[in-house]
Formats: sequence, structure tokens, C-alpha cells
Amino acid sequence: MQQKQTEALGTQPIGKLLLRLAAPAVAAQIINLLYNLVDRMYIGHIAPTDTVGRVALTGVGVCLPLIMIISAFAALAGQGAAPRASIYLGKGETDKAEEVLGNATSTLVVLSVVLTAVFYLFAEPMLLAFGANDGTGNTDNTLLYGFEYLRLYSLGTLFVLVTLGLNTFISAQGFTVTSMLTVLIGAVCNIILDPIFIFGFHMGVRGAALATILSQAVSMVWILKFLTGKKTTIRIRLRYLKPNWSVLLPSLALGLSPFIMMATESLIAVCFNTSLRKYGGDLAVGAMTILSSVMQFSMLPLQGLTQGAQPIISYNYGAGNADRVRHAFRLQVLCTTTFSVMLWLAVQCFPELFIKIFNDAPALVEVARPALRIYTAAVCLLGVQIGCQQTFVAIGNAKSSLFLALLRKVFLLIPFIYILPNILPFQKTTSVFLAEPAADILAVATTVTLFSIQFRRAMKRLENCS
Repeated sequence: MQQKQTEALGTQPIGKLLLRLAAPAVAAQIINLLYNLVDRMYIGHIAPTDTVGRVALTGVGVCLPLIMIISAFAALAGQGAAPRASIYLGKGETDKAEEVLGNATSTLVVLSVVLTAVFYLFAEPMLLAFGANDGTGNTDNTLLYGFEYLRLYSLGTLFVLVTLGLNTFISAQGFTVTSMLTVLIGAVCNIILDPIFIFGFHMGVRGAALATILSQAVSMVWILKFLTGKKTTIRIRLRYLKPNWSVLLPSLALGLSPFIMMATESLIAVCFNTSLRKYGGDLAVGAMTILSSVMQFSMLPLQGLTQGAQPIISYNYGAGNADRVRHAFRLQVLCTTTFSVMLWLAVQCFPELFIKIFNDAPALVEVARPALRIYTAAVCLLGVQIGCQQTFVAIGNAKSSLFLALLRKVFLLIPFIYILPNILPFQKTTSVFLAEPAADILAVATTVTLFSIQFRRAMKRLENCS
């Protein structure tokens, strides 16, 4: 029965498959967001005084870019290897798919050991580098809370990396409901354990960190039980844990694209904040925090849609079924584009509704309202961008996916943040916000051009081989 569920990737109607796979993937993204918000809510109420809770929340907030870097390493090993496992499954080469899984597992373990040592030993200088202060120039309390959280969180790096990295292999086989349950189990555990450790045991931010890593440990046990049990199509086997560079290196090359996309988020945040603080002060930085939060929240359905489409595209690419690959790609882009256009219309027409989800201070809303319209001016195009870029990953095209990941954020967005305020005849802060749509438009144009050439060639090769 479980084998048939994976084989259905090559036989069931594409529309029915995408709905079945994307719905739990979108739900998992939303569940993950909600339990992160609940986590921050508990931390914000650590003490009866608003000041302590705010500084504690700021201290943990400084940790988030560093935690994102840890998650990026999980993507490097997991999101790079899982599509290759799907392709091998499509070819009927289950042993090769299991070898990819085994190599990814050992890589995640090795990475976790290295990252645990680095983050535990160098927590303080890394926090200072990412701005551990409370907004008044005082680093003491903020650094203390951030240090306590990050030090303890780093001890659970193994649980985090294995959970995030191996969950992609569950989705890659078509078991997206099981993948969603992984996230749900961790979320429920975290929501239950947070108040127990934070308030019951009076552990403060250390309690929040302990609740998080224990929740990830439970999710890890769930994943390992599934991937070594009878329900999965491919299993973790001891003989495949030994690294095989011919298997591992292509997986890591493919994983560089999602790695860069996640790891550069913190760098981009620093670039935006330093430029906006120079031209618009703390109010502009506060508005930017809201804009990035709105964007991250709004992009979750797009990520879920592409996660649902990935195993369909990868499996059929491996099976040599070009027509189903084309159909899946077109349906995916239709869905992502429809959502991104609807999102664009909603944000442009009702920006305050999105802003007030995060903050309703009148002065901040006044600054954020026009800024959000500018910042999201090209969001309607992102459905095409994400659909094409993720399809490159799904068919194993590491070079193109890596180039596009670097193009939008590193080659375009970061330079534009500093260049546009000096060349455009607008307010400086307006020019900084314009960096996002300018980079989006150029990135989408480049992506569509490159994809139309590369995808057509890939489909012709597939048809010639089949």
C-alpha cells in the first residue's frame, strides 16, 4: 500500500496529486509559523514587567538569524538530496534512492556535531555581530538573554538538523500527511512544554530553548521510526551511511540553492536595517521588520505549493515521463502565480490590514503603509520566479538553481539597497524599499529566459532517452 502511494506519483491525475500533496505541505508551513508565534508570546510574558519581557524577546530575536543559518544547513543536506531520491524512485532505482538517504543522514549528523561546537563556543561574539542590544545601546541584558537561549539551543542541533533534513525525504516519497504530522507533533510538544519550563520551572528563555529542542527530539524520533519502518518506500540502512562522494557531492550541489536562500536572509536583514537606520532612523527599521514579517507570512502557501509539486516533478523526471513533468510544472506555476497575484492585490488595496497584524502604533502604521506597497510592488511576479526556480531543483539542475538563488539576493538585492538611494530622485528610504521590487523584476526576467531555454532542452533529452 505504501509502495503504491509512491508509485501514484507517476500514475494519478496531476491535479488530484498536487492537491493531495500541497494541502498538508501548506498546513505544515502554517503550523510551524503559529508555534513560533506562540513561542515568542510566552517569552514576551516571562516577567510581570513589560520591560523584562520586551528585552528577553529582543534577545531571543537576535538569535533568530543564527538559528536560520542552522536551518539552512539542514536544507543543504536535505532539500538537495530529497529531489535526487525522488528521481531515482522514478527510475525504479530504490537502492540508489536509499544510498542518497543514507548519505544525507550521515552528513546531517556530522554537520550537527560541527555546528554544535561552533555555536556553543562562539555564541557571544556571533550575537554581538548580529546586534545584541535592546535598542538603546545597552547590550548587557539583551546579550544575556540571547546567550542563554542560543547556548542551550545549540546543544539540540542534532535534533533540529535531522528533523528538518530528513522530513524532506518523507515528502519526497509522497507522504506529505506524515511530513505534516512531524511538524504538528513538534508544535504541540513545544506549546505544552513552553509554559512548563518557562514559568513552572522558572527557567526563562532557557526554558523556551529547552522546550524547542526537546520538541525537535520527539519529531526526530518520529521521523527515524518512519524511515526505518515498514511504511516507507526507502529506508535508512547502515550500509549506506558511509559517505560516497559520487552520491553526496551532487546532492550538496543541488542543496546550495535553498541553503543560500535561507542563509542570506539574515545578511539581507542587516543590509536593510543599516541602510534604513541611516536614512530613516528607528521608525524606518521598525517598518522594515513589519514588511519582512508580512512577506514571510505571505510566502508560506507558495512554499507549500512547490513542496507539494516537487515529488511529482522529480519522480516523473526520473521515470522519463516528459508530458507529466510539463503538466505538473504548468499547474504548479498556475497555482503559484494565481496566489501571488491575489496577494499583490490584497496588499496594494488593504495594506493596513497586514500591517496591524504585527503592530498598530499609528506612527509606525503611517510609515509602513506606503512602504509596504512599494516593497511588494512586484510580488505578483514571484509565483513565476519560485515555480521556475524550484522546478530546477526538482529536476536536479544544480547550476541553474544556484545561479538564480545568488542572482536575486546577492547579485541584485544587496547592491541595490546601497546603490538606489544614491541614484534615484526619491526619498532615501523610499529608494531603499524600491530595492526589493527592482531586484524581483530583473530576477524574474532572467529566470523566465533561462528556464525557457534550459527546461525545453531537458524535456527534449528526456524524450530522446525514453
